[in-house]
Amino acid sequence: MTGASVPDGRTVVRGLVALKLRLLRNGLRRSPGRTAVYVIGGLFGLAFAGGIAVALAALNGRYAGSGDAGVMLLGVLTLGWAALPLFLFSSDESADPTRLTMLPLRPGPMLRGSLVAALIGPGPLISLVLVTGAVLAGAAGGASAAVAVLGVPLAVLCLVTLSRAVAAGNARMLSSRRGKDFAIFGGLAFALLVQAANVGSQSVFGRRGGPIDLSPLKPIASVLRWIPPISAVDAARTVGEGRYGLAVLQLAAAAVLLALLLRWWRRSLQELMVTADASTLEVARGVRGSRGWGFLPEGRTGAVMQRHLRYAWREPRAKAALFTGIGMTLVVCVLSMVQGWASVYLLAMTGLFLGLQMLNLFGMDGSAFWMVAATLCTPADARAELRGRAYAVLSYAVPVTALLGLLLAAVTGGWGQLPAALGLALALLGCGVALGSMFSVLVPYTMPADSNPMRNAAPGQGGLILLNQFGSMVGVAVLALPVGGLLGWALLSGLPSWPLLLVGPLYGALVAALGVRVAAGRLLERTPEILAKAIER
Repeated sequence: MTGASVPDGRTVVRGLVALKLRLLRNGLRRSPGRTAVYVIGGLFGLAFAGGIAVALAALNGRYAGSGDAGVMLLGVLTLGWAALPLFLFSSDESADPTRLTMLPLRPGPMLRGSLVAALIGPGPLISLVLVTGAVLAGAAGGASAAVAVLGVPLAVLCLVTLSRAVAAGNARMLSSRRGKDFAIFGGLAFALLVQAANVGSQSVFGRRGGPIDLSPLKPIASVLRWIPPISAVDAARTVGEGRYGLAVLQLAAAAVLLALLLRWWRRSLQELMVTADASTLEVARGVRGSRGWGFLPEGRTGAVMQRHLRYAWREPRAKAALFTGIGMTLVVCVLSMVQGWASVYLLAMTGLFLGLQMLNLFGMDGSAFWMVAATLCTPADARAELRGRAYAVLSYAVPVTALLGLLLAAVTGGWGQLPAALGLALALLGCGVALGSMFSVLVPYTMPADSNPMRNAAPGQGGLILLNQFGSMVGVAVLALPVGGLLGWALLSGLPSWPLLLVGPLYGALVAALGVRVAAGRLLERTPEILAKAIER
């Protein structure tokens, strides 16, 4: 860049650190609630990490294999630092190096400044506490303490560098729509892994009140302790056992890993600064290649249905809401199967969660809702608008409900209960569509127009979110009471429950049609208020 002066390395480092502090301060100044959540969350995280560290330290000398527990903790911590940037990349502005590519910065100073800035925040501090606890779980003697002084900071540096190197190496992909889609699926996979870890920990540590058995950890820990950066922390245990040469090798392996990660990070930064981003060309080609869908209804209803389905597939926030609803059902179903209380009637949760996809329809549109508002001229337009969105939700909710019902019946063997469970789920789905339409018109709320699909409302609107989410769940349960009561009566009296397969969808369709019609009657008069909420930031 002609005439631009390139700042020296120290200035760049100070500038990036100051930028990170400014981002933190400005983020906390958005609202008192955000500040309170950040502070309370940070203190809770530190307290939780401190409790784990104390527990690991208490295991040392009392249980065989206490060092293995520390190694397993470091394995989980390393996996988290490596994977979370792929899922939460868009929620941390300081992790996106593409924001700095237009500045006249050299890769070296930019790397050093980014590394120092990455060490600021509750995440590295919590990791430092956990790593210290892992060291205390296996350390023994003064030699272990001396090695820990080197191993703990080296491990934390490796973790932070690993996270930023992964983020920089995948920055182009993670900042695109496909990257946000990956974050959504990754979040669901992470929830499933948490449940799997919960079940596994119960089998390892025994049931409540039973003895702690760490022996199952030994085969896995014997491999993990030689993988850096875990090896840097396990070197304290190795020294305590008198194996000084192996401890040096463990520290050296972590140092080599840190050098390789820094090299990868620097090369990724250099490529980002000199390589053009062609994602806009791909978007343009995708827009030129788009076509209408001929199988949809004619008129405004079909057009609205197509637009809603495109949003559900392309908009990260809409996709996050959709797959979160499906993922919550899957998590509960998998957990029930593992713990032995699975039932085909869990299918009712699918109907409930997918029906609530109708919540806050216009808040999801954001400022684009003005185009919808400009075309709402008659009650027929309002009915077609809500009917098209309801058809779009039903077009994927009904097949997903049926598929999960078959899966649950196959796993549990409850084929005889499947018709009743499916009828109840479809009734809940129709009630959710009805209440979602009403709440979308009567109590819309603002959704931030930023790149984070996990933020579902603007600051200060927590009450509206609770009203929409929990109020609608209670309302759907109340609306579906006739079908639920009929099922209970059939089960208690010994009568066949299969007629619910006919009664449930019919009842759900009638309630959904009535809810859409009532909501459409209020949509025209509520359009100015909805538009004000949609464009509010």
